[in-house]
Amino acid sequence: MRSPGSVKREFLRKWLKGLQVYSSSNNEMSILERKKVIKLSADVAMASTRIHSNSKYSSSWSRALMAKASNDASNAPLLSHVLGSDNGVSADRSMISEKDAAKRNLVMMRNKRIKSKKILRRSCSNKIRSLRRKAAHVVDDKGRTSSNIVAKKLVMKRTQVLKRLVPGGELIMDEISLIRETLDYILSLRLQVDVMRHLANASEKLDSM
Repeated sequence: MRSPGSVKREFLRKWLKGLQVYSSSNNEMSILERKKVIKLSADVAMASTRIHSNSKYSSSWSRALMAKASNDASNAPLLSHVLGSDNGVSADRSMISEKDAAKRNLVMMRNKRIKSKKILRRSCSNKIRSLRRKAAHVVDDKGRTSSNIVAKKLVMKRTQVLKRLVPGGELIMDEISLIRETLDYILSLRLQVDVMRHLANASEKLDSM
């Protein structure tokens, strides 16, 4: 595991390299376009830095960000500029190539779920309705059953929210892996914010001189 300082330096180096791709057309961009460029460059730099920072654990969110960026052909110069000079560029590009396999797996899993649901509804519809009617009346003295149902629904809703917030979260099936990915993603976002804050502070000091 690399030190936080070295990870921040690598992220900053890659982020600045990504921004250099758009420096020539910077004056022609609108504010919204500049924001998109800054975010895209930061995402690619952060994902690439994360892939190189820990070889023992390869995060899903970093691969998802790289795959998303590579889906747009217009991002090719950015990816080439940020990744091209790294010794581990082949590893980065192999991560990007995993997007096709991930998409196929997701489609297959969705199709299997749809088929399973249809079969279950056809063969067990009467039994399910009967169980639901019984479950509606099964409540112990302290109302624990209804509380458990509410708690489970709340957990499911929050799990879906996490899957939408974390890049690649929709491909993560178990909750433990999702929590691990979420924590890892949060740490990387904090690192990104720290670097940007230092840059902003340095810029303010230069302007005041």
